[in-house]
Amino acid sequence: MTKRVGIFVSGGGSNMRALVGDMTGDHAARPAVVLSNNADAGGIAWAQSQGIATEVVDHRPFGSDRASFEMAIDAALAPYDLDIICLAGFMRVLTAGFVAPWQGRILNIHPSLLPKYKGLHTHARALAAGDKIHGCSVHLVTPALDDGPILGQATVPIEPGDTEDTLAARVLEQEHRLYPAVLRQFAAGHTAPVTL
Repeated sequence: MTKRVGIFVSGGGSNMRALVGDMTGDHAARPAVVLSNNADAGGIAWAQSQGIATEVVDHRPFGSDRASFEMAIDAALAPYDLDIICLAGFMRVLTAGFVAPWQGRILNIHPSLLPKYKGLHTHARALAAGDKIHGCSVHLVTPALDDGPILGQATVPIEPGDTEDTLAARVLEQEHRLYPAVLRQFAAGHTAPVTL
């Protein structure tokens, strides 16, 4: 049975595009909906151009009421009967109330070699620490930020003279390889970590 995937984005959705591009042929999953908290997200326009259903749930009217925001997301997702959620640059932290019912079925891509550098500004932190290796991780989402079992990692050497921008660009290239590879395995029922 083909798995139905919802992809959450907040911006241009380059990782979403990589995931959608791979969900063809013998892949065990297909994109069912792309959801954003931002109506102007480039990823929404792109998904619509590909004939993929889209939903927008703007977080701003909810203020600090995250529970109501997440209830609105749940309501928007209900018609799509999803099996898997992929967070792909979704810049809202989801609470335990949302994550718990989806436990074991939400994936996230993070631009560091977890457990190093949870949260933001990962490239700057890796450079400041003098690291020689950086990269990205795909993990199962748990209520704790950037925590949860790691399903895949890709490494990137830090070159002399690297800036935050040059490093981020090289890591993003690996994200576009790693996330589709992990989702392909995960949708087929395999959870052995993928290493690139």
